[in-house]
Amino acid sequence: MARVLVTGAAGFIGAAVAERLCARGDEVLGIDSLNEYYPVSLKKDRLANVEAGAQGRFAFKHIDFSDWEMLSAALEVETFDSIVHLGAQAGVRYSLENPRAYVEANLMGHLNLLEVARHRTIGHMVYASSSSVYGGNETLPFAVEDRADHPVSLYAATKRADELMSETYAHLYRISLTGLRFFTVYGPWGRPDMALWLFTDAILAGRAIKVFNNGEMWRDFTFIDDIVNGVVACLDSPPVDDGTEKAGGSVKSHALYNIGNHRSEKLTRVIELIEEACGRKAEIEFLPMQPGDVEKTYADIDAIQRDIGYQPTTSIEQGIPRFVEWYRKYHSL
Repeated sequence: MARVLVTGAAGFIGAAVAERLCARGDEVLGIDSLNEYYPVSLKKDRLANVEAGAQGRFAFKHIDFSDWEMLSAALEVETFDSIVHLGAQAGVRYSLENPRAYVEANLMGHLNLLEVARHRTIGHMVYASSSSVYGGNETLPFAVEDRADHPVSLYAATKRADELMSETYAHLYRISLTGLRFFTVYGPWGRPDMALWLFTDAILAGRAIKVFNNGEMWRDFTFIDDIVNGVVACLDSPPVDDGTEKAGGSVKSHALYNIGNHRSEKLTRVIELIEEACGRKAEIEFLPMQPGDVEKTYADIDAIQRDIGYQPTTSIEQGIPRFVEWYRKYHSL
């Protein structure tokens, strides 16, 4: 049995990972700043859901991990063997409005967790990167070997910077680090700022949905259960400091993986599936492309399949009805 520090434990992926780790017998110390980017009530409900099934193996601390003094004081009395660092300021569009939030949470916060790993000689830290690091990459599918130095949003730039900082720490301090480039994660307990939630909410309420780039958008939609399988499998397989080249090109103990569904779905198909699950048609307002957005994402997952055995199994035809069913239940609709 291990004890794992999970940051962003009240977030969508963080709560799901904490739940899975507790279910398999690990202990989890979850931390989260519970910021107000979206309703804190949802974050607290996720935490309550994790706690309800954890059989005493889950502890939570309300901490802003971008505040080094607060983080150090809170962790001083705690022990843990590994870190899953999923906390971040999320969202591409919000980075246009509030850039400083991204620098604090995603740059200072990531540095602080690297420092925790360094000073505590942590065995392995898995951290969240993003498919957005590929920017306007026109080569599909996106492979971890592709260049990722032309971000089209500040959010993407902070995530790429996290990868570069991690490479430095793997080099200087021989910490085992794994960065995961997530591709459009969805499912029960998802985020209210993401398309699936926004569309479901609007369709059930009889409001028009806003569809950008006139519907010419493709995303590699990845169901939360598949993502959690990949995160936990990566946690159990730290990159070895043996001088060999890892996924992403590092010869240090630092690996980078795409974690997606390996299918690029057109947004209009996703809307059709939501309509079917909701039992009503959407009223669509087509809008131009938004600044910072990209037209297509598509994950090449060869590296994580080869090294970790990751294999997504949930199609959008299966996953979207499961999200809508959860959404109705959560909102008593």
